[in-house]
Amino acid sequence: MKTWFVTGASRGIGRALVEQALERGDRVVATVRDPASLGPREGLVVRTLDVTDTAALRTVVDEAFAERIDVVVSNAGFGVFGAAEDLSDAQVSSMIDTNLLASIQLARAAVPHLRAQGGGALVQLSSMGGQVTFPAFGLYHAAKWGIEGFYGSLAEEVAPFGITTTLVEPGIVRTGFFDAAPRVAPSAPYRGGPADQEPVAVEDMRVDEGLVAAEIIRAAVADRPPRRLLLGSDAYDLVREALADRLAEVEAQKESAGRADRAA
Repeated sequence: MKTWFVTGASRGIGRALVEQALERGDRVVATVRDPASLGPREGLVVRTLDVTDTAALRTVVDEAFAERIDVVVSNAGFGVFGAAEDLSDAQVSSMIDTNLLASIQLARAAVPHLRAQGGGALVQLSSMGGQVTFPAFGLYHAAKWGIEGFYGSLAEEVAPFGITTTLVEPGIVRTGFFDAAPRVAPSAPYRGGPADQEPVAVEDMRVDEGLVAAEIIRAAVADRPPRRLLLGSDAYDLVREALADRLAEVEAQKESAGRADRAA
């Protein structure tokens, strides 16, 4: 039996993950903004938490680790669609606070406990949007590319303590995420351009949240969890294409890059 700590557990992937972990006979500490969003279940402890409240987050984490936590899943997040110029300052701050800074603070709060107990797993919900970009989604990408960089460094720091890290990179998942994401109307310069498009059609949402949750569980309980977990054929295809394009750009600059070297 494993014990899980899951943020953003009221809907979507987080909720599916909680339900599947409980079905396995595992124990789950789930954090939500509205405690009524998760009914009572055997093995489930529900805590009310706004992940952007760092002091409250640390308190909840400290209390959860009164018993061993095997897997910490950072899942809370949201999106806003709109050209970067058109977003309000409050939207920019809220996106970064929730999707990036809160994830960093959760990891920082959990690591001392995981180290003290001799190890465990950190699972961070990222996205294929941490490797590729689309117009009108810049702040979401900023947060996901940021958390990818943070976890790349963190993974090396905590590996000696028996702590594993996994960045989960799903494609377009059929959840309420896109329905809940606010759309900021494009200002005049952006109308009719790349930022003035509906982000995705329902028929293009090919990734199933329940299957994503199942793959997260499979990876998290493995002896050697992957550091990155692409989920969905769309994620595989788009990330592979993006990486190939970036590698081609790098290769084309081999000679010019060397021109900046100091003479021996």
